[in-house]
Amino acid sequence: MAKLIYSGIMSLDGYTVDEEGSFDWSAPDAEVHAFVNELERPVGTYLYGRRMYEVMRFWETEPDPSAPKHIRDYGEIWRSADKIVYSTSLPAVSTPRTRMERSFDTDAVRSLKADSERDLGIGGPELAAQAVAAGLVDEYHLFLNPIVIGGGTPFLPHRVRLHLELLDEHRFANGVVYLRYAAES
Repeated sequence: MAKLIYSGIMSLDGYTVDEEGSFDWSAPDAEVHAFVNELERPVGTYLYGRRMYEVMRFWETEPDPSAPKHIRDYGEIWRSADKIVYSTSLPAVSTPRTRMERSFDTDAVRSLKADSERDLGIGGPELAAQAVAAGLVDEYHLFLNPIVIGGGTPFLPHRVRLHLELLDEHRFANGVVYLRYAAES
């Protein structure tokens, strides 16, 4: 059985984007990016909301061959995984290995977890909120950036109580802290 992993880069006060929708403050440096690459390598399928898919499809054609190795490596990891995009407004998907679903079906995701040999990643706080509320997320991978932005889109949904077990932590030279938690049953 595969795990469903919710991973994200956020501000210290828990936001993925600021109030203007910008996340330029969250760009990982080479050390953090290489670490992320190793975490993402076992993922066989990504579950995305529309906005996250629109951001991530950049990796279908990038990076160019002159980009640093950690950037090229991430592009290869992303292109080799399957993707499921959940959207009622996106007319069609534009990347290979990608299918669209119009609604998030918790039973279908449970079946996907049970049938998958490789882990699943979920991206986009709105979509992830549905998985969190349904108790589908097995692990949380948080990359806390040393910045407080004061508002925006929260990484975790409101009004959900989670009991988590710390599995791993790592501090980076740039001040980013990685925390890995398992959801307790």
